[in-house]
Amino acid sequence: MTKTNLLLGQTLHFSGNPMTTSWEDTVRIDSAGGVLVAAGKIIAVGPASALRSAHPEATVHDYGDALLCPGFVDAHVHYPQTAIIASWGKRLIDWLNSYTFPEEMRLADPHYAARIAGRYLDLTLDHGTTTVCSFATVAPHSVDAIFTAAAQRGQRVVAGKTCMDRNAPEGLRDTAQSAYDDSKTLIERWHGKGRAGYAITPRFTPTSTPDQLAALGALWAEHPDCLMQTHLSEQLDEIAWVRDLVPGARDYLDTYEEHGLIGERALFGHAIHLEPRELDRLAETGAAVVHCPTSNTFIGSGLFDMAKLASRQIPVGLATDTGGGSSFSMLRTMAAAYEIGQLRGTPLHAAQLIWLATAGSARSLHLHDKIGSLTPGLEADITVLDLASTPAIEQRSANANSVWDRLFATIMMGDDRAVQSVWVNGRKRP
Repeated sequence: MTKTNLLLGQTLHFSGNPMTTSWEDTVRIDSAGGVLVAAGKIIAVGPASALRSAHPEATVHDYGDALLCPGFVDAHVHYPQTAIIASWGKRLIDWLNSYTFPEEMRLADPHYAARIAGRYLDLTLDHGTTTVCSFATVAPHSVDAIFTAAAQRGQRVVAGKTCMDRNAPEGLRDTAQSAYDDSKTLIERWHGKGRAGYAITPRFTPTSTPDQLAALGALWAEHPDCLMQTHLSEQLDEIAWVRDLVPGARDYLDTYEEHGLIGERALFGHAIHLEPRELDRLAETGAAVVHCPTSNTFIGSGLFDMAKLASRQIPVGLATDTGGGSSFSMLRTMAAAYEIGQLRGTPLHAAQLIWLATAGSARSLHLHDKIGSLTPGLEADITVLDLASTPAIEQRSANANSVWDRLFATIMMGDDRAVQSVWVNGRKRP
């Protein structure tokens, strides 16, 4: 007989997108709610008393006034950079050469790749993240490593082999043909198997020749249900570099668009310094962008314009961008997104921040029919947040005027201690 679990606490509900509609009309928290879970799925959501009465056979997990929310969804990471997170003082291009590329070369060792993949996923679970979308390295076995580790833990993961055939060390370069062949093999091996999804992954235009971008565009046309992830307009010196490499392009986005690498299932990390035409094309095609706030401040990239993108109905996800980002925590990432919004003059409410870290990121990954909200029929990925996890947060929480004030304090000051429990695919993490 299938075991049924009933999780009780304050429950978070979404009925729309609070980035484009009033958050008061689209997000609510029920103070005495419950989530019924069985066979890896959410079976029912509603008042705690009604669920208790209707399902007396369920094993009850009473979390008091903790907040039950969807598992966090991290929409842009580089798991191979786990060991070099918080490396000092470099801008993007120097940071890649000084830290990223040497560490990614270490993952040429399959055993090391497996160790880093497991370490990374354990750290994400510690912080309440149940789904990630990750770049791997040029080595195909680095993709195998992250999918294998995710399957062992029950996590949903989207990942892809990072393709680079120029401006990278010899040990990290492939070719247009091998990028196509390796990626195709990995798609056939992993895409749609269990909770794995594949993303075709050119790192960015500076490290992929037009031939390689064309090959990956052709591969994506053959497998349109895959995502395509890359980087776009992260730093001004990067944009200048792209302009020098591809002088005939209308703008940075055009270097991808020319080769078929734009569309509804495209995912562009950063997208800070966008031209008007790029905004138009992102809106027209339905492509998503991913806000990486701790990375943008840590590497000095610039201030993401959330309000402008939301006004154009462009899907936006939220991400730690490990390891250019300085934290594995989506709570810290939400806090940084709030801070950047303040600097832009458009601060985000706690309801908007938690939506971005869950349903918004799930939408950007085209996984909103599977994860991202506490909705019957979806996969049971649930993070339980203690809204008084430290003395500092507890004293603020005691003086809060609403549950939103309490959640905001946890977003701004919380860390892994705020994560009281994590349920992955219907199973409570030990």
